[in-house]
Amino acid sequence: MRATSSHPPSAAGPRTAQVSRRAALGLGLAAALPMVAAGPASAAVAIGGERLARDGVQVRGASRPPAVTARAWLVADQESGEVLASYRAHERLAPASTLKMLFADTVLAKFRRTATHTVTAADLADIPAGSSLVGIQAGLTYTVEQLWQGVFLRSGNDAVHVLSHMNGGVARTVAQMQARAKDLQALDTHVVSPDGFDHEGQLSSAYDLTLFARQGLRNADFRAYCSTKTADFPAGGRKTFQIQNTDRLLTGAWGMPTYDGLIGVKNGYTTDAGNTFTGAATRDGRTLLVTVLHPKPAGNGVYEETAALLDWGFRAAGRAQPVGTLVKPVSEGGTTGAATGESTGAPTRKAAKEAGAGAPGAADPSPWRLAEGAAGTAALLAAGVYALRNRTRTRSRGSGEEVVRAAGRHRR
Repeated sequence: MRATSSHPPSAAGPRTAQVSRRAALGLGLAAALPMVAAGPASAAVAIGGERLARDGVQVRGASRPPAVTARAWLVADQESGEVLASYRAHERLAPASTLKMLFADTVLAKFRRTATHTVTAADLADIPAGSSLVGIQAGLTYTVEQLWQGVFLRSGNDAVHVLSHMNGGVARTVAQMQARAKDLQALDTHVVSPDGFDHEGQLSSAYDLTLFARQGLRNADFRAYCSTKTADFPAGGRKTFQIQNTDRLLTGAWGMPTYDGLIGVKNGYTTDAGNTFTGAATRDGRTLLVTVLHPKPAGNGVYEETAALLDWGFRAAGRAQPVGTLVKPVSEGGTTGAATGESTGAPTRKAAKEAGAGAPGAADPSPWRLAEGAAGTAALLAAGVYALRNRTRTRSRGSGEEVVRAAGRHRR
């Protein structure tokens, strides 16, 4: 199935690639890097426990989760990090816009919500054709809060690219995202672009995406953005238009019932990834995280399978024993490459609560940035390939659930 696009298909045939000196240099150097291929991680090096690398449903002490069609999925407890059940948790797959959770984990704390930015044409010049857009216009001034609403509610690649340019550019942001993934021990993730768009080698896993969601929800702004249903977005002058969150479990759009207690977090769709989603919900004081990647049904399928796994997780409370754990970031004392899990004793919800781990403030030091140099080199080279591919692309592929120039209606 091809992604729909707000841009008309090009009637022209393939164009000759125009390679700049900078892009050619990046492409030549990147050619020496090892290829990153989709597939399962090795059980010997599986982060979070060796069972998470096994093929087949992993569950212990509780009834088997409902049958779903997703190529990979995971259910975890937000507070303790216990993985309650999984299926191919470390399989590397295209993430689509769920990768924007890592983008937020990396960039969100760098700018005050009330800070403003006047968008330039250069900020919007490198957005891939066929992207999902919130409707940002060059020459208009936006608050950082509005830009993040564009990222979280409309999955707007235009908002992602504006924030990336504010952060020093797309290549710099990609490098920082890769370094952040390394610190979070999300070793299945390879970042090519900050928006999750389809690019060769852009991969993540159900495990890694759940790590990104868990880390993000510790930040009050991240939590507020991903749970916002609607917002008024600038349209120029004093006009605004309303944007609505594309998370159907949150809004109840397209005939999908809302899920009781849902917090967020992020959905996505591209041609390569199909539908992807990481959701979080709270019931009776317990918050569960579920990631579902590449289910067979289109439309509401990804939400229906997420809801079914959340229901199972809440029913299994007190019975399901951990089959693995969501590891701590290296910068917060996590053991690098630790294959922790049931064999070494994953932390219990009670122990996690007693530990009282709080969300780091914006002013806290960020040791993970020290890793940017090493991870940044590879990521910067990959970004060179990304820029070249962006120029020579002749077919549009969407990122985000719906591909639109601007959503909603204008009003005063």
